[in-house]
Amino acid sequence: MALVMRRVTLKLYPSATQATEMERVCDLHRALYNAALQERIDAWRLSKTSIGYAAQCKSVTQIRRDDTAYLGLNAQSLQVTLKRLDMAFSHFFRRVKAGETPGFPRYKGRDRFPGWGYKSHGDGFRFEPGANWRHGRLRLSGIGTMRARGEARTPGRVVCADIQRKADGWFLSLVVECEPHRERMGDAIVGLDWGVETMATLCTGPMQFAEIENDRLLAKAQDGLKAAQRALSRPLRGKRSKRAARARKLLAKRSRKLANRRKDRNHKTTARLVRDHAVIITEDLSVKNMTASAKGTAERPGKNVRQKAGLNRAILDTAPGSWLSLLTSKAEEAAGRVILVDPRKHRPSQTDPVSGAVRKKALSERTHILPDGQVIGRDQASAWVLWNIGQRILGEERARSIVTETFARAA
Repeated sequence: MALVMRRVTLKLYPSATQATEMERVCDLHRALYNAALQERIDAWRLSKTSIGYAAQCKSVTQIRRDDTAYLGLNAQSLQVTLKRLDMAFSHFFRRVKAGETPGFPRYKGRDRFPGWGYKSHGDGFRFEPGANWRHGRLRLSGIGTMRARGEARTPGRVVCADIQRKADGWFLSLVVECEPHRERMGDAIVGLDWGVETMATLCTGPMQFAEIENDRLLAKAQDGLKAAQRALSRPLRGKRSKRAARARKLLAKRSRKLANRRKDRNHKTTARLVRDHAVIITEDLSVKNMTASAKGTAERPGKNVRQKAGLNRAILDTAPGSWLSLLTSKAEEAAGRVILVDPRKHRPSQTDPVSGAVRKKALSERTHILPDGQVIGRDQASAWVLWNIGQRILGEERARSIVTETFARAA
């Protein structure tokens, strides 16, 4: 596999003095971001002038001359902050052109600013990994050296880094240039139907099924999240206090713990699938379409709005977008293959896996009757159809390969 970029996240353990200094540096970057946003807004409002990234980078040079606080910060890290604002405007204009909700760049409060970054290793930061890239030490210019705990699956060359402040502490996010590789133990071809009732239904041949259960992490954490939200709402009714800050931090920790569990589950399930199969055929999921609201408009209100909202929460709890992305990247590392099927063209959930007949089925219809009268699950039928599609695609590719080789030998 060619060299690729991968992220490695490690938790930092700064001293009390270093943590205070990191908070100060983060606030300076946030102030720069907000000031640069204000400059762009004022320039357009007053003189219809667009200020770009390059012009604001030149302004940073003057800011560093005039303000000793910014003089002590790494110049390239300040450019990274300005680049983030520039990207926010780029995405804003892209959404405007596409007719989507624009989402104008907003000012960042303390809790909405994630941290700062560095462009290149050795300029403002240096990371020294431990043996086999397990843990290590990070040195930040002007702050000092601190411990970092974490492990990289594939060692490589450090390219750049971000320092991130989260609910449970400070983290180092490294971008590493590496050549990842995974061992593959199986050569099976599998059709995979993603779902909510069962997270994934697998088919490796006619009437050969397996399942990956949906652990429903949100439902398990729901009581704790609701309790933390109630604990936060009480102190927010009056004057903001330390009690409210503690409650907000507890809620953020619970939410982050849930997100970490989702990420861990998705990594483990996709790793097992890639380890055991050479080719995986699944639907090219559109999370945006699947989780669209059923509210409708004031003139034409939707139906079953509450039920659809509950379904949307269940869909997002499985994180299908990141799950499919992890599956694809891991298959590439293992020299495997993921074939994405367009569900609008092939309609796996509406197709009979034996006869190929297409019949529209409501989402509540959870079984499928085969031509011989056997009853299988709706997801099983869909996985079987995907397996059939994969067999056909692979067969056509093999036939083309044979024809190409024949002509090459004849030439």
